[in-house]
Amino acid sequence: MSQTKDPFTSPFGSLFGDFMTIAALDEAGHYAYEGSAKPVENLSLHPGTHVLHYASACFEGLKAHRQVDGSLAIFRVDDHVARMIQSIAKVRMSPPPAELLRQMIVDAVEANASETPAAPGSLYIRPTMIGTLLNIGAAAAPSPTGLLYVICSPVGDYFAGGIRPLSIYVETQIPRTTPQFGMIKSGANYVMALGPTLDAKRDHGADQVLFATGGDVTETGASNFFLCDDHKLVTRKLDESFLHGVTRASVITMARDMGYEVEERAVTVDELREWTTRGEGFLSGTAAVLAPVGQVKIGDETMVFGDGQPGPNTLKLRQALTDIQLGAAPDPYGWRTPVEG
Repeated sequence: MSQTKDPFTSPFGSLFGDFMTIAALDEAGHYAYEGSAKPVENLSLHPGTHVLHYASACFEGLKAHRQVDGSLAIFRVDDHVARMIQSIAKVRMSPPPAELLRQMIVDAVEANASETPAAPGSLYIRPTMIGTLLNIGAAAAPSPTGLLYVICSPVGDYFAGGIRPLSIYVETQIPRTTPQFGMIKSGANYVMALGPTLDAKRDHGADQVLFATGGDVTETGASNFFLCDDHKLVTRKLDESFLHGVTRASVITMARDMGYEVEERAVTVDELREWTTRGEGFLSGTAAVLAPVGQVKIGDETMVFGDGQPGPNTLKLRQALTDIQLGAAPDPYGWRTPVEG
């Protein structure tokens, strides 16, 4: 990474570490990994490569954090490995052994450790899988060959200038993605949400779109959604239509131990409207951790959570999570994986 570029002033995810790990998948289902990181280099792909035509691709997003004692640790690496393996299987490719993907992540982090900024920055980790079959007639066939690689991005705080309340537009007609594919991290899912999000930014001044197709509140284009007050935490129950967020799971586990009643169930738009009169809303995700929602727009109607500023429960939960990530609090769940660096 060029030392003239600052992760705290550069756009999130626009800087890259100098090293990557990569493994090739052959037709026999074997992954060939050399066992160490190598300098980042461009990939050479034939114009007929399967991924370029039929979206045989998926990825993960996780972070390594500089600890308060100066060491380095990856947050919930095994949970991200498990989800990545599930995603690869969902796009009908042969998943790697969990221990191989885990080692590739650790090797990539250790190779880029010197570029990990201090809190609130971190090293964002992006494992990626692409199909490399050369066949533009294989729309109804998977790619038996592929490339699995891990790159890293030194990032600052997702919120430049500090945490700010977000404006959310509720979309009740257009789905975020196809239901049977919504639970994996695939570029096809994100590009489907892009148009509605850009339209909502232009037409409603919104930061994100909360997809509530048919009145069923699920998630935004890239984050899970929560409602909370001093006693209760409510979020949509899991199914295959939306992402099973690792940050979402972390918040639920911590909240229960902090004394909150947690409800995972269906949430209607009418209930969301009612919560704005008495509670808080926030988004959860790897990049933003917990992002407070200040106001919700439904059609021409605008509703504000409280005074429109980050709520106390949102901030309390966010602090509890970041304290564990940074080693500022005990880790009773075994979420931190120490690495060399």
